[in-house]
Amino acid sequence: MTDIDGVLGGNAHLSEVPRVVNGPTTGVTRVVNAPLPTKYGDFQAVGYLDHDRGDEQVALVYGDIEEEGMLVRLHSECLTGDAFGSTHCECGPQLSTALREIVAAGRGILVYLRGHEGRGIGLLAKLRAMKLQSEGLDTVEANLALGLPVDARDYRVAAEILHDLGVRSVRLLSNNPRKREALLRHGIKIDEQVSLLIPPCENNITYLRTKRERLDHYLPHLDAVVHSS
Repeated sequence: MTDIDGVLGGNAHLSEVPRVVNGPTTGVTRVVNAPLPTKYGDFQAVGYLDHDRGDEQVALVYGDIEEEGMLVRLHSECLTGDAFGSTHCECGPQLSTALREIVAAGRGILVYLRGHEGRGIGLLAKLRAMKLQSEGLDTVEANLALGLPVDARDYRVAAEILHDLGVRSVRLLSNNPRKREALLRHGIKIDEQVSLLIPPCENNITYLRTKRERLDHYLPHLDAVVHSS
């Protein structure tokens, strides 16, 4: 276990001196860490630059960092859900619930993955896909109808950030098996996959069913809705 104040405040491992992971022109560079008080608790925001994509990334760290068994959420950017409160998806409630669970656990990390809007297709393409969904297509069919991949997200940068923070194994807050597979592929061990189940609503039940049936997300709580509908 590492004292987070020491690690982020002056320890050479996570000092504010920019640190490049995987060479000078690839991978991520840790650029800055700053205190980030939130309504959930007081985090440290550790900022990174992803040289491969040009994206600015951030990890929110709460409490002491542990090498093994750290509670971790990889949260894909979702402007409509996270910022605007859209009920088309469950992203906003997942973000707030993950932060609450990390604080309740006493330590944890939320990696907020920019460049993942619309499962990696971008904001405008996501809005086009949402329009097609309003006309009757499901989320998979909509992407394909636009000639776009069903899921274009890459979790390499998340694994590199976790490696940089000294995390070797995680308790992964996710319903998505692809996140688990990606972290394993990039050298992060998974001690446990912890479900992050959000009660469905009328606006997102079709979307969530598609995620379960076509994208293999673990959403057992939908059974009650399916049986009662």
